[in-house]
Amino acid sequence: MTQKTIAVRASGLGRHYGSDDARVTALAGVDVEFMRQEFTAIMGPSGSGKSTLMHCVAGLDQADEGQVWIGDTELSGLGDDALTDLRRDRVGFVFQAFNLLPTLTALENIVLPFDLTGRTPDTAVLDRIIDAVNLRNRLHHRPSQLSGGQQQRVACARALVTQPDVVFADEPTGALDSFASSELLQFLRRSVDDLGQTVVMVTHEPSAAAFADRVLFLKDGAIVDEILAPTADAVLERMKSFERAVS
Repeated sequence: MTQKTIAVRASGLGRHYGSDDARVTALAGVDVEFMRQEFTAIMGPSGSGKSTLMHCVAGLDQADEGQVWIGDTELSGLGDDALTDLRRDRVGFVFQAFNLLPTLTALENIVLPFDLTGRTPDTAVLDRIIDAVNLRNRLHHRPSQLSGGQQQRVACARALVTQPDVVFADEPTGALDSFASSELLQFLRRSVDDLGQTVVMVTHEPSAAAFADRVLFLKDGAIVDEILAPTADAVLERMKSFERAVS
């Protein structure tokens, strides 16, 4: 069996907001690794730092302390232009808001990262992803003609089509009904198993976290627990333990 390598890692990651008495620590010296071809879910109580962690390791926000690497590239050593290029070429993003351009068709939205740089997508990769998200009969529809679940699958296809080092998904099922959520999560699972993708997802839903290979739990800006091969019941029980600790 091939040993997995590290896609993303962070060391001593700290992030603070405010100053003096109003100072809030969002991340408190976090060390974390995300392995290639793995699906990791990040969970924790509100205000635990899970979205801040994702934004820092994805290069969307700058940490106050510590270092982040995507592959062998350290983000703190990059200028603004190089960081923009890295996010465009080596990182995929899926957010709760679909962020599709309303005047473009589904296909045009999917290949937008290539149009912005004047490159041509790999036809075989594009076809594989379109079939994986089951959108071939909707490619020429605009977002207003698609359901919420279909729009989010377009967003996922756009995130995957550049074959990034990692896809970050921040509450990707937050605006979807249960059926569309399940479809999307199954696709993210298949993108790891069948397409060799690396996925890191922030979620508050135990049922969503159960699709992952592991779940990391944050509390007060620190990683406090981990579950491998999670089930929804195990994740829910761990989340309840946070609530009992606070009450």
